[in-house]
Amino acid sequence: MISLTSPVKTKAHRWPAGAKLGALCLSTVILFYVQSVAGHIAIFAGVLTLYALPGRQFFISGIRALKLLWPFIAIVGIWHIWTGEIALGATVILRMMSAVGLANLVTMTTYLSDMISVIRRIARPLTRFGLRPAVLELAIALVIRMTPVLVEKGSQLSQAWRARSRRPAGWRIILPFTVLALDDADQVAEAIRARGGFDALEES
Repeated sequence: MISLTSPVKTKAHRWPAGAKLGALCLSTVILFYVQSVAGHIAIFAGVLTLYALPGRQFFISGIRALKLLWPFIAIVGIWHIWTGEIALGATVILRMMSAVGLANLVTMTTYLSDMISVIRRIARPLTRFGLRPAVLELAIALVIRMTPVLVEKGSQLSQAWRARSRRPAGWRIILPFTVLALDDADQVAEAIRARGGFDALEES
């Protein structure tokens, strides 16, 4: 498993994780209040500027993460072209790219341990309702860390298919990808059980 925190150090790395997550929530709310295409173009240009400030390596790494959105962009774009609501489609696409871009920016400049600490403080009052913070923390950590691993494995499956066939992979890699994901989940579950399960996590 790998961390999504960028090795390129920025000033934002030193900012409190809670403040960054709070600013992300506020920014996302503001995005839904902006309805004009011009406004969203300006916002997305601002997001790209934030990526560019730390340098070329940080910018390229951040934009590479946003490339994962292209299937959703294609679906939304085709749908709104078909319905004739091109301006609305452009607004939705730009809003989505800005929101994900800002979230990815927070992830790239925040250590996972700091994020988990914030989640622990937020979830502590919910323990009276039966919520186990250790379970929530581990679930979030696994999602953040395993997502790029699964994306990389999906890319490797596509490359392996293209090496053996001229036809596009498409739905044909869904089954092997599912098997790989389930195998990874089983290995993680075995590792957790070998370390005492969730009870051991809560004690630590």
